[in-house]
Amino acid sequence: MTTCDVLVVGGGPAGSSCAWRLARAGLDVVVLDRARFPRDKVCAGWVTPAVVQGLGLDLDDYAAGRTLQPITGFRTSVMGRGEVLTRYPRPVSYGIRRCEFDLYLLRRCGARLETGQPLAELRRLPGGGWIANGSLRAPMVVGAGGHFCPVARILSGERAAEPVVAAQEIEVPLDEGGDGACDVRPEVPELYFTSDLKGYGWCFRKQGFLNVGLGRLDRGRLSSHVAAFVDFLKSRGKIPAVAAARWQGHAYLLYQSAPRPLVDDGALLVGDAAGLAYAPSGEGIRPAVESGVMAAEVLIEARGRYTRDRLEPYRGRLSARYGARNGWGPLAVLPARLVASMGARLMGAPWFARHVVIDRWFLHAQQPALRPAAPLGRAAAL
Repeated sequence: MTTCDVLVVGGGPAGSSCAWRLARAGLDVVVLDRARFPRDKVCAGWVTPAVVQGLGLDLDDYAAGRTLQPITGFRTSVMGRGEVLTRYPRPVSYGIRRCEFDLYLLRRCGARLETGQPLAELRRLPGGGWIANGSLRAPMVVGAGGHFCPVARILSGERAAEPVVAAQEIEVPLDEGGDGACDVRPEVPELYFTSDLKGYGWCFRKQGFLNVGLGRLDRGRLSSHVAAFVDFLKSRGKIPAVAAARWQGHAYLLYQSAPRPLVDDGALLVGDAAGLAYAPSGEGIRPAVESGVMAAEVLIEARGRYTRDRLEPYRGRLSARYGARNGWGPLAVLPARLVASMGARLMGAPWFARHVVIDRWFLHAQQPALRPAAPLGRAAAL
């Protein structure tokens, strides 16, 4: 029987960030993931300076042999209406490829890695703790396996239909279509909101790669919305002939409406497993990284006693950082047509595009970075 202090199920940004902080505190951590890394993970993929600072990333080290596209502007619009170009004097974000980013974080986290190993069984022990796959015992399990995380399923039990955001996207090398066929500046991602404001598409050129996608709150007609978006981009010479590429789908929950539990005895959820994506951008990397670090801090403070009441501070820290759940704000009670009409006008205003759409919705510039955690010895942690 193999043992560890904490089992992290999922090796994406949430899981690796949690494992990184725990390992720095001297805990014995195992990261279990069904995928073998580098994995094929399509994502629009940008990280803000707040993520870089919170994880203490060395950008020069990361950029060696990897994609790191500085972003100094955004082009935004409601699809088919006038576009607004917002520029910044310095990089406000960096484009990454998830296959590279996830592997980098996982390799540096300091945990024991069990990749290519799905969680086939997770059994709670009568006296506390867990046994995973019949051979790995841990007093604490962190669910970090994304929207379909098996730990989240166990904690949630039978649940009603969740308000899922669904997306489809592709990421292709530009040499497949030719750079000349792509009229998108690499430093300026382009964002196109749908006319009903229930979703948006994006077109992002990351050095030698192009990422195109669209996500919506109503997933019933997602494919038709994606097809219309691709036709829209082609008609304006924005992208090469990428329609034949293999589109990938994924789903996620928005923080304000996610119904999933966050903590239980000997267990908690982080990142997309907990449903922590930002609304309305749907961005998940920053809340994944931050929730992983905040969860680790709570586990360190619990000093090996992982009862539900000792893990509850995690819920409070999320609320303090991201606000209360189960609330959409004043626009939620307005008629959809009125919201769409108001939104279309506002999107065309340069001030609103900069200070609300980009700074607040996408960059979350109003929210300071988490301070990098100092190493903490095992003797102090337990």
